[in-house]
Amino acid sequence: MNLARLDLNLVVALRALLEERNVTRAGERIGLSQPAMSAALARLRRHFDDDLLARVGAHYELTALGQVLLDRTSTAYDLLERLFASQAHFDPAKESREFGLMASDYAVAVFGTELARVVHEEAPGIRLRFSQTPPTVVDDTATLLSATDGLLMPHGVVSDFPATDLYEDHWVFVVSADHPGVGDRLTRADLARLPWVTYQRTYDSPAVRQLGMLGVEPRVEVSVDSFQLLPLLVAGTRRIALVQARLARLLAPLAAVRVVTPPYEAVPLREALWWHPVHTHDAAHIWLRETAARVGKSLTQMPKA
Repeated sequence: MNLARLDLNLVVALRALLEERNVTRAGERIGLSQPAMSAALARLRRHFDDDLLARVGAHYELTALGQVLLDRTSTAYDLLERLFASQAHFDPAKESREFGLMASDYAVAVFGTELARVVHEEAPGIRLRFSQTPPTVVDDTATLLSATDGLLMPHGVVSDFPATDLYEDHWVFVVSADHPGVGDRLTRADLARLPWVTYQRTYDSPAVRQLGMLGVEPRVEVSVDSFQLLPLLVAGTRRIALVQARLARLLAPLAAVRVVTPPYEAVPLREALWWHPVHTHDAAHIWLRETAARVGKSLTQMPKA
């Protein structure tokens, strides 16, 4: 397909039409008259050789192709918006802009809070928006990265995209502060006999996958979609949980738990900031990456546990 022959304004019209499913409302949304919007719809129908919007009674519904295009158009629109918002020069002290980052609650607690503090001091007009990493990150990384400024994710989960290393962490176990059956170190027998609290999305926990390679099958009693809740669900019980050391250090005083050493050499955790190549030469994004790397370096110089 020859992109030079396409009118990219049609992407704006297509998104409005597919989301509003009404020519008048779509035109009002993007500032076009009803005749102009009807003309845009006619051009889109000719291009795709499909009605896109089909009348059903008194309203319109998306055709099968229209339904497919709905998500793709939103992604394409976001990517184009970021592409044409790229800057050759960026002054963080004067600019006003929002950066969106996908991250687990662990990454926000350990790294995001410090990044937000530095940005607050150095770039008062910059806003940070953290959103939970969706389960589809492994299967559709390119689409997700195209719609955000970055992804905070350890190495070993995604690949083939540019990344800036931030800091390292390691894995520890947490048990209730008054657990009667666990000393300073767990044994492999403890891992088999004690009930577990686990993080639901195992792609964020390579160390959990490592347990299977060691022949350890956790007896899961509770699973939760939050790293920060793990210590709270361990406190006052016989349960154990595998937690990042930096997070355990933050939460142990609040959750009445204590940290114990794994009975094996757990794989290290190397946190990184991943981004879509479209951002690589954008001055604002370069500033974000350099600031993140500086914050990560400051964490590296701090004790982990």
